[in-house]
Amino acid sequence: MNTYGIQKKITGGFEATLAEVKAELAKEGFGVLTEINVTETLRKKLNVDYTKYAILGACHPQSAYQVLQKEPSIGLLLPCNVIVYQTGNTITVEAIRPTVAMEIVDNPEIAQIAKEIEGKLQHVVENVSGQE
Repeated sequence: MNTYGIQKKITGGFEATLAEVKAELAKEGFGVLTEINVTETLRKKLNVDYTKYAILGACHPQSAYQVLQKEPSIGLLLPCNVIVYQTGNTITVEAIRPTVAMEIVDNPEIAQIAKEIEGKLQHVVENVSGQE
């Protein structure tokens, strides 16, 4: 376990869990801007087999707009990454902790927005059941 992620380990199918994570993100007002299939990318670029692993770049548009108005360079820290990967029969779902990521920005208004977004991401991770 690390200090910069919100994590849950579950059992279930990888693809079903990935779809569930996207649905839970949508319920909390996030859109998925990017989806990186790490497994496929490593196979194509390095000719290696790697576990099922996806990185979702999630954006909460209203919050992104708020922080961009306060500090345009904050785009360097956006979007919020959410990962889903498989280890044996276990699926790990993990979201970045925006409060930790935004610690490098010395702005209390941004810190408050990060706290709100972290609560939403916490709900996403908690609500993923992993059941097929």
